[in-house]
Amino acid sequence: MRLSVRLNFSLIIGVTLVSLALALYQAQSETRGLKRDLERHSFELAETLEKSASPLVANHAAVELQRLVDHFQNRQRVAGVAVYDDRGNALAITSDLATRLGSNTPPVAQAALRENGAGKFFRLGEQRMHVFELPIKAGATVIGALAIFHDVAYISARQAATWKHALAGLAVQTALIVCVTLLILRWSLGEPLARLTQWLHEVRTGSASGGPELPEEETFQPLKREVARLATTLTAARAAAEEEARLRNAAEALWTPERLRIFVQEKLGSSRLFAISNREPYEHLRRGNTVECSVPASGLVTALEPILRACDGTWIAQGTGDADHETVDQHDRLRVPPDHPQYTLRRVWITPEEEQGFYFGFANEGLWPLCHIAHTRPTFRAQDWEHYRVVNRRFADALLEEAAGEENPLVLVQDYHFALVPAMIKEARPDARVAIFWHIPWPNPEAFAICPCQRQLLDGLLGADLIGFHIQSHCNNFLETVERTLESRIDRERFAVNRRGHFTSVRPFPISVTFSNEPGDAAPRESTWLERATLFRELGVEASMLGVGVDRIDYTKGIPERFRAIERFFEKYPIYKRQFTFVQIGAPSRTHITRYQDLLEKVSEEAQRINRRFETSSWQPIVFLPYHHSHKQILPYYRTADLCMVTSLHDGMNLVAKEYVAARSDEQGALILSHFTGASHELVDALLVNPYDTEELADAIHSALEMAPDEKRARMARMRAYLREHNIYRWAGSLIAELAALRIDAGERRKRPQPDSTEVESFAAAR
Repeated sequence: MRLSVRLNFSLIIGVTLVSLALALYQAQSETRGLKRDLERHSFELAETLEKSASPLVANHAAVELQRLVDHFQNRQRVAGVAVYDDRGNALAITSDLATRLGSNTPPVAQAALRENGAGKFFRLGEQRMHVFELPIKAGATVIGALAIFHDVAYISARQAATWKHALAGLAVQTALIVCVTLLILRWSLGEPLARLTQWLHEVRTGSASGGPELPEEETFQPLKREVARLATTLTAARAAAEEEARLRNAAEALWTPERLRIFVQEKLGSSRLFAISNREPYEHLRRGNTVECSVPASGLVTALEPILRACDGTWIAQGTGDADHETVDQHDRLRVPPDHPQYTLRRVWITPEEEQGFYFGFANEGLWPLCHIAHTRPTFRAQDWEHYRVVNRRFADALLEEAAGEENPLVLVQDYHFALVPAMIKEARPDARVAIFWHIPWPNPEAFAICPCQRQLLDGLLGADLIGFHIQSHCNNFLETVERTLESRIDRERFAVNRRGHFTSVRPFPISVTFSNEPGDAAPRESTWLERATLFRELGVEASMLGVGVDRIDYTKGIPERFRAIERFFEKYPIYKRQFTFVQIGAPSRTHITRYQDLLEKVSEEAQRINRRFETSSWQPIVFLPYHHSHKQILPYYRTADLCMVTSLHDGMNLVAKEYVAARSDEQGALILSHFTGASHELVDALLVNPYDTEELADAIHSALEMAPDEKRARMARMRAYLREHNIYRWAGSLIAELAALRIDAGERRKRPQPDSTEVESFAAAR
């Protein structure tokens, strides 16, 4: 059935039902009104006649009574009058009425002895009648009754006329409403739907730009959102298919989200993946009366999401948004992404006290400085260690609950926050394949020996089947640490540890960033200049050359050393004053820790000191932006900066260096990179420096600004070619491939080692 026919039929049925209901109500209301009028008229007439009939009944004047009742013969609507004695016997009846009644007993004759009048409708043959009886009194004594009869055929006639008019009006109303409704629908829906149809056609053919042109009314918003999501999904699928086809045609094997998705499906089969991290991929924040869902800026989210989407996995993370509690179900679960749910987010809750001990305390005042050789003394407290153990157990229990019933689950634990989780999982689920990726450096054995609970941490990590680090030297340090600390067998050929019959492989997996594979996406040099000029104008600085640094405010990033090198650069090369400005984007981090508060203040004071020394009214050498920036806000600085400085004193990888290279589609710009970053092992065409050497850093800035465009292009092209092949999706694919290939002996149950008395005493001494 065509839509228009269904719509018309529905409208006619709806209007007819409503109109019939209204007509019924109107007819009933009018009938009740007519009946009330009849009752009132009968009562008034009976009262008048009772006064005349009372003395006649008392005197038994039958002739006069008959004359009185015959007076109402043939009167309009009054069928007649009857007079009865106190025993209900008829004394006088209107002649016509007597003929019609015949031998029938009047319906209300027995009511003659009542004190009050009464009325009733009854049927006489084919006719409907109404009778009203009123007692006839002589003083206070009832001596008879008076009955007034009315023919009520007119009420039925009036009711029939009402229905006739109502049905006629119904037909006219239905026709008018249907016509008007169709015109309105055609005007309000026809055009928007036609535009939507055209837009979907353009999306299908690949020529659409922007979103669908629909009215702004609230009614259209859900449709607008859904078709926009559909278009986004279709566009992404088309782009992925085109990219795969292009790569196959070029005989290339670059990793894309689509390739990673297919790869994961093939490798995992029926197994599901469970990821554990401290940071959640989606958080819900309250904005006034509404709740917004945001995606924290994280390369980890970019890498793991395609895997979890491919296998309908589960991501277990701490709930940190102020509206996170409101958006989960009774099991603390939530399907994500919001627009197109494909995997499960399980939120774990920790108290502020636990966060202080677990995250800010043991993880970031203990393990972080321990693993980074940045000359900051680690702090270990017994209560922090206890919170660390409790939170690790809570995450492990959440994982075991989510994986209940799953055969051979794959578990991917992230970072130094959860060193104990692998052993906790493996103890309960020996059939699970467990990997942990350690995103920060692993120190040498002498440095790690500072930690009073080193044995527990190592045993927790060795519960995993696979441990990943960024670079090989970190793997070597870990194996040496295990060899010196625990009773175990190190297999250096396979890079594995045999601890109590359980084998743990140790591998390097250098993490990376996303990379655009679109050809010919380089921006013209003129647009780069214009974008840079816009940035300078927004910053209130007049300059022509731009340098950029993007870091968390952390003592491992070497920001004060960087600022001192910039100061020395202007001392040695004063010609660059009023030409070169360095922008430091620094997101405050872990401000609950005193060391980080002091560092933020120190960095700000150092920038102000250098600016006071060199600045002019329209220029300053350093612009310090100490607040959070999204990746979208940082991109213009990456695209236009003449140089990017990454001067970490010690870093597992440092993705800022890779982000800068990935953003330079014009193959310009220069990267100044610390020797002490994992990225320096891959981006060998950067200007590699010792961040502690101020003179070398200052000269590197000069070399970057003076470097010939052809050399810049050659260096950047080689680094971009490397990143293009070694992107974030390849990292994720390599990690999953290694984990899925491991052989697991599900029959072997490994017991969690208990700390011996020496370990307890060493921790007590550290306090």
